[in-house]
Amino acid sequence: MVKLADAEKAQTKKATRAALGATLAELAEAGVPVVAVDADLTGSTTMKKLADAGHGDRLFNCGIAEQNMVDVAAGLSLAGNVAFTGSFAVFGTGRAYDQIRNTVCYSGLNVKITPTHAGISVGPDGGSHQMLEDVSLMRGLPGMRVLVPADYAAARAAIKLAADTEGPVYVRMGRAAVPCVYDDDVELQIGRAYVLREGTDVTIVANGVEIREALLAADRLAAEGISAEVIDAFSVKPLDGETIGASLAKTGCAVVAEEHSVMGGLGSAVAELAAATSPVPLEFVGVRDRFGKSGEFEELLAYFSIDAAAIVEAVKKVQGRKSL
Repeated sequence: MVKLADAEKAQTKKATRAALGATLAELAEAGVPVVAVDADLTGSTTMKKLADAGHGDRLFNCGIAEQNMVDVAAGLSLAGNVAFTGSFAVFGTGRAYDQIRNTVCYSGLNVKITPTHAGISVGPDGGSHQMLEDVSLMRGLPGMRVLVPADYAAARAAIKLAADTEGPVYVRMGRAAVPCVYDDDVELQIGRAYVLREGTDVTIVANGVEIREALLAADRLAAEGISAEVIDAFSVKPLDGETIGASLAKTGCAVVAEEHSVMGGLGSAVAELAAATSPVPLEFVGVRDRFGKSGEFEELLAYFSIDAAAIVEAVKKVQGRKSL
């Protein structure tokens, strides 16, 4: 099992987006030929930190032109660079989808799509900016790997993985500060899921900000005598079918929780796996066929029923189906 944050560290919060610029600067210092291409949001995405660290020649601001941003990154990758794109997720995947598909993925270029401000954690920016379809969009692209880190340390590990992996990689990051889950120097792998808590009665598969909610739910369930196994599906594509499948076979039912639409994301990936290998009852905690809404992050978790209480409710529901 991977090393988790200690109790004191787990009380601290940091946004996953904060890892982007800092890790790119770290990679540049280590001699990795990284370049960052942004769409006029270098402060918000934190890509500005690359220039602040003395590598301004590696940072390219394309202005509010996300499609151009992806094509510039593609060109830089063809010159031997490891190219990372910034922007908010709603623009960095939605507005530039055609370029990601036909320029980056179709040609298998060494471009990393690494937007920030994904999901409802954007908060007051509202439904127009709360991207809830990005995992579905990126997961459907041939050759694209999809990573959804749970905290700052996992985001740092994901960015390093992206830099070390040839070809397209998508890393989803958020705006809100979230509790630490992993030890600072955690090392993760593409294609691996991680059992954070072992259990026997139900499997909770989650990623991103939902990891905290899943762990809170597991605590509440334990108090009621229900043993929940919590798995971080950090790598949505490729999905770790061995780890998740073994857990489904052991517990006989599962809840999948994600800060994303219930259509096409992690829930769909787990359902496809279960249908093919371990058919068991499943319940899905996610946003249900609607756009987001302006509000504070914590209140939106409850409003959209994707908080720990919603996971507990889904567990009890799926356990009822398990006994049928």
